[in-house]
Amino acid sequence: MMSSKTQILENASPSSQSVIFGLLCAGFVVNGIVISFIGPILPVFMAKWGLDDSRAGLFSLVQFSGSLAGVLLSSALISAKGFKPAITLGVAMLGIGFALLNAPTFALALVASGIYGLGYGFATPGTNLWVGEMYRERRASALNIMNLAWGAGAIVSSPLAMLTVRMSHVAPVLYFVGAICAALALVLLRMPFGKPPQEEDPAPAATKPKMGGVGVAALLGILFFVYVGTEVGTSYWAPAHAQRATTWSTNTWTLAPMFFFAGLLSGRGTVAAILLRWKEVTVAVGGLLLAATGELIFLSARSRLGLFGGAFLAGLGLAGLFPIFIAWLSKWFGVRARKVGGVMFALAAGGSALMPPLVGVVSRYSGSLRLGLLVPLAGCIVMLAVIGLLRPGTRG
Repeated sequence: MMSSKTQILENASPSSQSVIFGLLCAGFVVNGIVISFIGPILPVFMAKWGLDDSRAGLFSLVQFSGSLAGVLLSSALISAKGFKPAITLGVAMLGIGFALLNAPTFALALVASGIYGLGYGFATPGTNLWVGEMYRERRASALNIMNLAWGAGAIVSSPLAMLTVRMSHVAPVLYFVGAICAALALVLLRMPFGKPPQEEDPAPAATKPKMGGVGVAALLGILFFVYVGTEVGTSYWAPAHAQRATTWSTNTWTLAPMFFFAGLLSGRGTVAAILLRWKEVTVAVGGLLLAATGELIFLSARSRLGLFGGAFLAGLGLAGLFPIFIAWLSKWFGVRARKVGGVMFALAAGGSALMPPLVGVVSRYSGSLRLGLLVPLAGCIVMLAVIGLLRPGTRG
């Protein structure tokens, strides 16, 4: 009888693997559009339903609470049924929730955001894990391409939102993107994903580096929680702050997240080359200092140049952090990183669910969104402190 590993390789032939990778890249583009669209369109929904900043923050809370649930459920689904059900279900739910977002009532719109948030939680970890398992020798470059695709979608979301505001019709864009998600899900359902081989850590016990303990895991968990919360908190509130910070003759304030994601995307495109010369901890600390500078410029700016430039610098500074944190997870926990990683991704979803609403709460009770945006700035400071406690340079 053929070995299970041979069967796996036949099920996922190089040609079908390349097709699946291309489809998943397309899925990540629409994933980025769906998840990032709420930020630039938020002022429109605030005016439609008469929302204050605190209630507007519920979109982020519901969306990423759904994401957290999806991450937890997808782990069990992938273990039981493989990658295909989790990814296809996630992509389909992204489309369904997004198509229903322009609901007649605020409560129904929140339900829609929870649906596509749940889809995000199913599709995103499954996609990253499939790429990491199937492209073992080239996983870093493959994952980088995949996440660049997500960044491209996030950038596109701002011009799409600007177009919908100028047209005064939100529904057509929602339906169009939802239809693309449905089509992708149907095509992916017919693809042979296969099951990647599970391999044990080949390193002998005597040569393994010292593994991370509970304390290290807790500090790393704080980094995952605060990083994603800081990123989402900035991009989510960027359009609303830009709209209020200065006078606009058109609705180009909707482009503020585009500059943030442009910084994030361009930074991730160059961070690999930078890491060939500089240590990870140096890049992380330098990135956080740059991000904090960008956050400070953005929240205090009263001109278009300051707003867009600050958003770009904040994204540029944050760009290399998440890949570095994942590298530390793999390095310090070895084969245990798969199990510990589930907790880290859940904490990341928790950060994205809680920190953006916190910005809205601070804004409401202080009467200033500028003060609310001190929350992401504080996130940069917290991450600097945690990295100081971790002392990554001493861990190899």
